[in-house]
Order: sequence, then structure tokens, then C-alpha cells
Amino acid sequence: MSTLSRRDVLALGAAASAAALLPGRSFAAIPTGVKVHGLSAFGDLKYKPDFAHFDYVNIDAPQGGIFNFSPPNWGYNQNTETFNTLNSFTPKGDAPPRMGMCFDSLMARALDEPDAVYGLIADGVTISDDRKSFEFSFRPEARFHDGTPLTAEDAAFTFKLFKDKGHPDLSLSLTHLEDAVAVDPRTLRLSFSGKHSSRTILNVAEFPILSKAFYSANPFDSSQLNPPLGCGAYKVGRWSAGSWIEYERVADYWGKDLPVNRGQNNFERIRIEFYQDRTAGFEAFKKGEILYREEFTSRVWATAYDFPAFTAGKVVKHEFPAETVPSMQATAVNQRREQFRDPRVRQAIALCFDFEWTRRNFFYGSYERSQSCFEKSDYRAEGMPSPQELALLEPLRDKLPPEIFGEAVTQPASDGSGRDRKMLGKAAKLLAEAGWKRSGDFAVNDKGGRLSAEFLVDDDTFVKVYSPWIANMRAVGIDATIRLVDPAQYQRRQSTFDFDLISVAFSFSATPTRDDLEIFFHSSTATVSGSRNLPGISSPAVDALIDAVGAAKDRESLTVAMRALDRALRARRDWIPSWFLANHRSAYWDMFGFPEQKPDFGFPVEALWWFDKGKAAKIGKA
Repeated sequence: MSTLSRRDVLALGAAASAAALLPGRSFAAIPTGVKVHGLSAFGDLKYKPDFAHFDYVNIDAPQGGIFNFSPPNWGYNQNTETFNTLNSFTPKGDAPPRMGMCFDSLMARALDEPDAVYGLIADGVTISDDRKSFEFSFRPEARFHDGTPLTAEDAAFTFKLFKDKGHPDLSLSLTHLEDAVAVDPRTLRLSFSGKHSSRTILNVAEFPILSKAFYSANPFDSSQLNPPLGCGAYKVGRWSAGSWIEYERVADYWGKDLPVNRGQNNFERIRIEFYQDRTAGFEAFKKGEILYREEFTSRVWATAYDFPAFTAGKVVKHEFPAETVPSMQATAVNQRREQFRDPRVRQAIALCFDFEWTRRNFFYGSYERSQSCFEKSDYRAEGMPSPQELALLEPLRDKLPPEIFGEAVTQPASDGSGRDRKMLGKAAKLLAEAGWKRSGDFAVNDKGGRLSAEFLVDDDTFVKVYSPWIANMRAVGIDATIRLVDPAQYQRRQSTFDFDLISVAFSFSATPTRDDLEIFFHSSTATVSGSRNLPGISSPAVDALIDAVGAAKDRESLTVAMRALDRALRARRDWIPSWFLANHRSAYWDMFGFPEQKPDFGFPVEALWWFDKGKAAKIGKA
């Protein structure tokens, strides 16, 4: 249910508000015609050109040991339950998480700033006077794992390949890329049409750079189980398709002493095991076969940590604060299906979900109700629209639901009974208004066809959690069912939009770009296989609000545009918000060290933690 974007996924409240309202200048404040060492959305950079390392790392961290963990997040075509390809960047197939560790990018993101990137492969970038082109100067020492130089020709090849054949997470940001040119072996020029958002480059600069030689000799498709030639801190080691994979730290990694890398990538090996059942994964953790996991099952967190290793103090439970980034955990209602195109039907389905009952009976009181597509951030709309929000919404009034101009739409609280008669009565009334009349046990249309809805899940946990929701839907006449499928089929059906209802969790960057939002909400992605626009949103008004986000010149105007967009999405009821946690519920065998201060905008445990020999010896894991 969790997905990692390239803006790696998962302090809320005041901290999030502060992050979103930091003083800022427009991207236009970054000078043109001169080489700069970093970029940010509004021109502010924490680290100076001569910085030695990021503040949140331990530069004295020892190196070595193995980190065997269950990834809590992932992206592109990756899957945590199986894998059948080692190409993570195509739209199809199931790749193992963390393949990105094998590749470097032009620039690397700082996790203690909302949107800043600093030189990695490139030691700097020069922006053209018209701000349509970006010239990156490459470090001469950049190398692939076979020792061959990494050149601008490889990067130019990569961006053209991603635009043509890449996963939508990559290709959509390159929509307005006109050309990628190797000016010389150490200079790459990326030229855009002028229709791009000024912040597009922040995403593009983080894309992995591939070897032209490797992918000229090997197909760039989802059939590849041939380990790709990389250039990052790790490379693919041993693996067994669908079962486990190991990433080995590259001893002579060319970039290990760069400021953006110091104090990171400390483990000698990183191993990922694949379990199609959560119970099996937890049992492996209890035995010490898995060393770190985030717990997403409230019952297990509340009641199951009573096994011998935990009671002996060998295993630790710890809650780390979540990132100050907007997040969304919600159910998509697929409007490509005719029966879900009326928003009253989508609202009726939402009213059948009794969160209060679910929280008490399944979540042990640990989750909060989500209301927004941008939860845990200052982008969540509250109360009535501000004058600034109305200035964006009024020109679109005839294309928007009227509720947008009142209080921000929220999901009502139930009486907690599990069968709230008032909410179910309202749901039944909405279905009738939408043309679905009750006939016996089912709601039918004027042709006698039943209103059906199938919930697609890939884990038995969600069968349990969603069964009461299904029962309430059936109570109001919806022919509702749950279908549990294997991980590969789930991924395939999600990518091709072959579902009625599906629940997912995503995080956005702290400073969302138009590209980030288009893949989730824009009309242009409604028919793009593999996009995150799971409901099939196709709305000129939503498109216009996304454009307003892209055009924002400072954090204040960005926040206004994001809140206006949030109001629109919530009133349209494309997504049914579900729940969220304020913290990471982490459990680990007590054999690791980690920085005392967790950065606000990321939590890559495998990159920032280290193996502690002393602790490991005390628990018999040396």
C-alpha cells in the first residue's frame, strides 16, 4: 500500500506549516549564465559551494555489516512481494525495490531542505538566459562499475530513452524536453520548450543515469534479469528471482567522498527478502532473518511484540517522526467504469466506510482519519476559501462542484457502530438521485443492471479491514465484492487500470511541482498506463489548478494554489481519503547506529544507518 516516489516517501502540524511557508524567492532568482552548485525551487540553498557534507549524517559512521530489511516504500515498477525483472525504469514488470541505489544522478537531494539539490555526477549547472536550457558540467572522475567513464553522451542517451520508453514517473517530467545533447564528453545540455514548469529541472536532475553501451547491447524492457551496469554506491549481487536480492557496496565507488555522499551508504550488503504474506514477513523478523521493518499492521504493533527476542531486549520498537511532506492514503474510484462517473455514487461509497469503527476494532486507536490529498502538510485546505484561493477558483466556477466554494469537504464521522443508519441512509438516497433504484437486494439502473463494485487487494490484511466496508455497501444495494490477487497480477491490473476500487498510499515532495501532480491528477495522464491517475481524473478545472501550482513564484502562492487544488479534488470525490499515521512505527534488531537528528524530508534508513559491532555482539549478531 505504500509507494516511494523519486521524492522518496515517508513533525507534522506546525513543522509542516513552517516548512511550507519558509521565506523564498522565485526560481528566477537563481542567476543565469553562471555555474551554480545547487538548485532549489525558490532560490534558497542551505549549503554553500564548499560544504563538506550534509548536517544530518554521521561522517564517522563505520562501514560494514549487512542490512536485511523489508522496504516500507518503493516507486517506478517496483514490488515488495515479488520481482521478475531488474529493469526498474520501464512501465511493465515487477522490479525489486532499491534498484536506484545502483545508479547516480546529475544532482542529489538534501533531506533537510524542502526541495534543494546539489551536484553529484555534475559539479554544477548553468541556466541559459531564457531559462529553457540547463548545462551540466560533469565530474571527470565519474565512472560506471566496469571502470568506463560516465559521460554526457550516456546522460543524453538516458534522457531520450526515458522520454520515449521510460516509466511514466520518468517520461511525464520529460514531456517538454526538446533535446538532450552532449556538447562534449563533460557537458550535457537539456533544452526544454518553454512550456515546462520552472521546477521541472528539480525532478529531472534526480533521474538515474544509465550506460549507453549497456542498453545499446541489451533491450530496455521488462524481460531483463541481466543485472544492469550501474554507477552508484551499490551494485546487484546475488539474487533469486521473486525471492531475495542482495546489493553489494562498490569498494571503489567513484563518488564515495563527495559532499552529497559522505556519511552515507555504510552497509557492506543490503538484502531484501520477498514475502507475499505479511505474517510470513513478521515471522522472519522475529527469527532475525529480517533485521528492520516498519510496522503497518496496528494489531501486530499493539499485541504481537511479545516474542523472546523482544522481551530479551534484542529487538527495539521505536517511533520516528514522519516527514514534513504531503501524503495521501486513499481509495481510488475508477471513473473509467461508467457506473462511477456520477460523483454521488462515489460519495455514497465513501459514506459506507465507517472509519471510527475500523479504528477501534482494527487499528487499536492508532490511526487518524485522513481528509486531504495532501495530509500532514500546510497544503491541506481548511474552512472557507481564502480570497487568494477564490481568485483561482472563481474563473473555474462552472467547471467545479459548488461545494468547493463552501467549507472544505470532509468525510463525516460515524457513530462508531459499524452500521451508522444515518450515513447509510444518506448513501442510499444519493444512489437513488444518481438513477440507481432499489430492486430487491440490489440497486439497479433503468436497464435493470446492478451497481457493482469490486475492491482489488493483494494482502489478506485488507480483506479483513475492508470486509465491513463491503458489507455496508451491500446494505445500500451495491453488489460489492473483494478480490484478492497475487502481487504480480495486482501490479499489472493497477498499471492498466483494471479495477473498480483500489487503495494506495503516496507521498509528494515538500515543494510539489506540476510534474509531480500531473501524474496523479491531470487529464493528460488519465489514459497513460502506469500513471498514478488511478481514478481517471479528466477535468479542465483540475488541470488549470495544477498549472497554477506550476506557475507559483513563491511559497505563499504555491500554498494557495495547492489548497485550491485540494478543495477541488476533495469536492470531486475522485479519491476517498482513508487514514494516516503521525510517525514511522519502526522495529529493528538492536545492532545499528543512526543519526540522533532525523532529517525532516526523508528517512532512507538503509543509506543513513550503520552496523554497530558492539551492539551486535551483545545480542549475538556480531
